[in-house]
Order: sequence, then C-alpha cells, then structure tokens
Amino acid sequence: MFKKISLIALSTVSVFAMHSAEVNINNSDLELSAKLDMGQFNDSIEPATIFLGAKYLNADERHSDVRNIEDYQEINFLMQKNVNSNFRLGLGVKLNHTDEFISIPLGVEAVYKLPVSSSVPFYIGASIYTAPEVLSFDEADSFLEYRFTLEAEAIQNGFITLGYRHMDTNYERRDVEYNESIYFGLKFLF
Repeated sequence: MFKKISLIALSTVSVFAMHSAEVNINNSDLELSAKLDMGQFNDSIEPATIFLGAKYLNADERHSDVRNIEDYQEINFLMQKNVNSNFRLGLGVKLNHTDEFISIPLGVEAVYKLPVSSSVPFYIGASIYTAPEVLSFDEADSFLEYRFTLEAEAIQNGFITLGYRHMDTNYERRDVEYNESIYFGLKFLF
C-alpha cells in the first residue's frame, strides 16, 4: 500500500515539477543554466508559468570577434503559457553582465512540439532578447541574443539538445559579436 501511495505521489510531482538544469557545450564553450518554477513555492502561482533563473557562459574567443573574452552571467525572469497542447509562448527579462557590460534585455521565447509519431517527442524552440541603449549600462550600448533549438525527450524529463546561439554585446566604442556557435546539451526537468 505504501509503495502505491509513494508511486502516485512521485508521478503527481513529476507532472507538475518544472525546475530545470541545463548544460550546453561545444568544442570550446561551456554554458550552465538553471530555472526555478515559482509555482512550486507559492500555491497562488500556477505551476510551469513563472520562472526565475540564472545562466553562466564561459565563451571562447574562437566563437567571438574579440580576444580575451570575459565570462557572461545573467539572472532571468520568464512568464509563459501553453497556447495549445503543442505550443508554448513566453515573455522574459534578463539582467546580464560581463566585466564592462550590463544590460536588461526584454524578449520572447517559443517552443513547439513537433507532430511526429515517434516514441521520442521532438521540440523546436526559438528565443530573441534585445536591449537598446536605454536598457544598457556601464560601457554597454546595446545587446542582442537569439537562439534556435531542437530537443528530443530521450527519457522522461530528460532532453538532448542541439542549438544555435548568437549574442552581440555592443559597446559605446565598438560592436562585439560575443558568441556565435552551435552547441550540444542536456536538459533535465525536476
């Protein structure tokens, strides 16, 4: 009896639990990110709708147009909703930082579950974040980031990711392509 109750409780938690941890790599870049589902901490917030997160990118100069590239950090906030059973749309804001660059980009994220009949669900995603001069501080002039991803849910709540990222950290003195690369990664929801 206790085993059945435990199994039901674990199944229920995994349906609503949406914290995530992700690692993305390529031959020279390392990106770590985590998001907390605020619906798990507050009963008045619907699960999987509001997230607080953090990201760290140790980028290499091989994927940038500058030498001596600085590490990138961000904290982020995302509100999202399921438009239908296959499409999710979100609006977000970030506070990002390198040694001489600070901006507050605003953005849009979208994920679509591909309608393929397979035992492994596939998802395509895209996001774009931008900060004009008015939302850029310190030495920053503007920020632009866009991404495209293809994800396969290889195991329940475990995803294999193939993605493309492009990030511009433009300064008052010069425009910088901070990182442009293809990456491979793993994402876990819990």
